Amino acid sequence: MFIGHFAPALIAAARPRAAGLGTLFVAAQLVDIGFAVLLVPGIEAMQIVPGITAMNPMDLHHMPYTHSLLGTLVWAALFGVIVWFATKRKEAAIGAALVVASHWFIDLAVHIPDLTLYGAPPKLGLGLWNHPLIAMPLEVLLIGGAFLYYLRRTEAPHGDRRLWVLAGLLVFAQAVDWFGPKEPAYSLAIPATMLFAYALLAGTAAWAGANRRISIR
Repeated sequence: MFIGHFAPALIAAARPRAAGLGTLFVAAQLVDIGFAVLLVPGIEAMQIVPGITAMNPMDLHHMPYTHSLLGTLVWAALFGVIVWFATKRKEAAIGAALVVASHWFIDLAVHIPDLTLYGAPPKLGLGLWNHPLIAMPLEVLLIGGAFLYYLRRTEAPHGDRRLWVLAGLLVFAQAVDWFGPKEPAYSLAIPATMLFAYALLAGTAAWAGANRRISIR
């Protein structure tokens, strides 16, 4: 799951007094951002194993601080506190924290058993990465439905062009993730690419959402 993680961000951003769309895009992928950062010094670890799943060659064998349920909830709480200090809005903080927490539950559907509750076995995952005909439509439905919900619940004074630019970037990013070349082995290029992609998408989301307001339709 990649752009499907942004579905809760779009839904939360359509609520009154929510955090900004860019902030919520960061929230949606915060644990993966943390994972990419922790890969660099080797605190968490992965390797490339071609064929480990039908859709993803990543063996995510050690990520107790980001992809355990406990770890994700800690990231969610910390991010919620940061958003509260930045906005002084309880609704924004709670919404952002829930978007962070949603990441683990969405991952649970697609990952093979590599997620944990608190960093130790049992390892969990329903394994939809081995079933592309289910996983791919599910991702499209998640992000498409959330995008349309956000589009209908918000408006901008000069139209929706920025939002459609964001949609195009999301489609492009997902196409590269699904059909682009895969790294043959782990290298620092992997976390660097992850961080670049998340920064680009969050920055574009912030730009797209900057002039949008909740509408009554």
